[in-house]
Amino acid sequence: MSDTEPGEPAPRRRSIRRRLLLLALLPPGLVLPLLTVLLMQWGSAYVDRLLIAKAASDLIVANSYFERVSSGIGSSLESLAASTRLARHYAGGRNSGHLPLWLDNERERLHLDFLLILSPDGCVLTPQLAPAGRKTCFPDWPVIEGARAGDGNSAVDVFPAELLRAIDPRLAARAHTTLIPTRNAAPDSRQVEERGLVVHAAAPMFDADGHIVAVLAGGVLLNGNLPFVDRLNEIVYPDGTLPLGSSGTATLFLGDVRIATNVRLFEDKRAIGTRVSQAVRDAVLGQGQTWHNRAFVVSDWYLSGYRPLLDSRGERVGMLYVGFLDKPFAAAKETAMVVVIGIFAAVMLFAAVFAVLLARRVFKPIERMHATMTAIESGHPDARVGPVGGHDEISDLASHFDRLLERQQAQAQSLQRWGESLDSEVARRTGELRQALSNLRAAQGKLVMHEKMAAIGQLTAGVAHEINNPIAVIQGNLELARELLGEQARPVEGELQLIVDQVHRIRLIVAKLLQFARPQEFVGYIEPVSPQALIQDCLLLVGHLLKKGNIAIEQRLHSVRRVNCNKNELQQVLINLMVNAIQVMPEGGVLTLSTEDWDEADMPIGLKLVVSDTGPGVPPENQTSIFEPFFTAHKIDGHGLGLWVSQSLVERYDGRITLDSPPGQGATFTVWMRCEPLG
Repeated sequence: MSDTEPGEPAPRRRSIRRRLLLLALLPPGLVLPLLTVLLMQWGSAYVDRLLIAKAASDLIVANSYFERVSSGIGSSLESLAASTRLARHYAGGRNSGHLPLWLDNERERLHLDFLLILSPDGCVLTPQLAPAGRKTCFPDWPVIEGARAGDGNSAVDVFPAELLRAIDPRLAARAHTTLIPTRNAAPDSRQVEERGLVVHAAAPMFDADGHIVAVLAGGVLLNGNLPFVDRLNEIVYPDGTLPLGSSGTATLFLGDVRIATNVRLFEDKRAIGTRVSQAVRDAVLGQGQTWHNRAFVVSDWYLSGYRPLLDSRGERVGMLYVGFLDKPFAAAKETAMVVVIGIFAAVMLFAAVFAVLLARRVFKPIERMHATMTAIESGHPDARVGPVGGHDEISDLASHFDRLLERQQAQAQSLQRWGESLDSEVARRTGELRQALSNLRAAQGKLVMHEKMAAIGQLTAGVAHEINNPIAVIQGNLELARELLGEQARPVEGELQLIVDQVHRIRLIVAKLLQFARPQEFVGYIEPVSPQALIQDCLLLVGHLLKKGNIAIEQRLHSVRRVNCNKNELQQVLINLMVNAIQVMPEGGVLTLSTEDWDEADMPIGLKLVVSDTGPGVPPENQTSIFEPFFTAHKIDGHGLGLWVSQSLVERYDGRITLDSPPGQGATFTVWMRCEPLG
């Protein structure tokens, strides 16, 4: 028997073969690829960390060499400034041509680009550098200022083009560098770089009395200094130290412009005049950081190290770079990844084949058992699994399954015989029970209603007796009060009369209760009733509920017709509807009271009294039962008789009460009253 209801789609069948294959292939198909990815990521990250660590160590070596060269220039100048040879040439040939010639020889010996003698105020004293009486003075760099104060020092500073040209026009020509547009570089409107990045030193020259008479200044221009950068590259990357055919490079930057490099633009052209990428420029020159990472250098990716070069004032004026080509290492990593993937793929294939063979030995017997069950459900009770091979739990399960099928078939045949004999008896007894149940339900409904009405009759008789006694006392004492007060009762005559009317109304209500209990003993008093006066009287009686519940009143009195009925009965109906409306608006709302003409076929029939609220409304499932007796709609203090009594009172005058309650729009009760009852 199917577990699905008629009309419902059958659940999708899931194959045990598919599940077992999925279970068998999941470890090799999921775990192995995941391990492969993790291994490749870890290996790649580990290799990257090693390569970046090497670039960092290479930068330390390059920086040590650069500082050694700078300090070597300073030491050479200090030794030369303190030598007797310089003192002798300076004292004997200052105004002759021997001193410049001797200085030029010393410059070549010390491998300097310039060697000058400065006055204590920092201006050049060598006659060849001051033609026509013009003076060439060095800026007030801390190196020069320190020498003038008696301390030798060396540093890197940027020489303006005018100073280079004054020192030696060839230096200005070397410093002149045409900027080449470079991919990923920061925008720059300049076309050329004419400044020079110089490693220079200065040392004081003393006379025999220990007074400073001059300053010896010299230095090396780094712009276009290819021997320096090639030597730096040889020290950092000796032949054979980089594996996989990678090549090392070194570069000196003035700002972000390459002024000396062995990075190639083409086969024989160096990348002098190209610029560093904006990312490196912002990190190194902008923030003063040391860069250890991959960087795009001119046209390829390099594992690079950059550090800022600080001038004598501590400002970042350039960069020192070393790095080696990343492409061979990237290719090696790709090759290693391909090999690892191939190994894992072979292992996964072998594991998958082995897992499928094992899973097959499990799902084949299960499929045979499933086929047997399908055959039995299709009307072949003799179908059996048979031997499945092997000596394991699945083989035992198949044998046990066949034995259960044999036993089940025998029991089914026995039950079929019992069932055939019971069917006729069950059918006969079922018909009898249905008829008895129908009669019982009808009798039960009548009995319940009779019991309720009997209870109402007894309750009403007792209530009428208990209420009439205090009413008589109230009425008697009220008449006595009028007589005793005499003229003094005139200011409250209206209130006394209202008490008299309400006492009379209570008597009529009690009479109505008796009427519902014993209708044959009661006859009502009928009179023309004005709807406007009736509504005002009702509002007066429920005024305390309106104030307590914060209820607003809206009146739409459009009919002046009068209806012949018992005023107190109609008042009871309206008050019941108004109280119900107030109770469904505990947080406040609007109570609308309306009167309208009731006409049919252009003929006056009567009037409509409409009571509307802004409460939650009556649920659709309760609208057909709301006028039944004892239906309370789950109200805690309700007795379920109000609307039933009201409907009964209105129907006595050939009228009716209707309900209109759209979902969430409150409820509207309409009392249809004829001007004259039909009977």
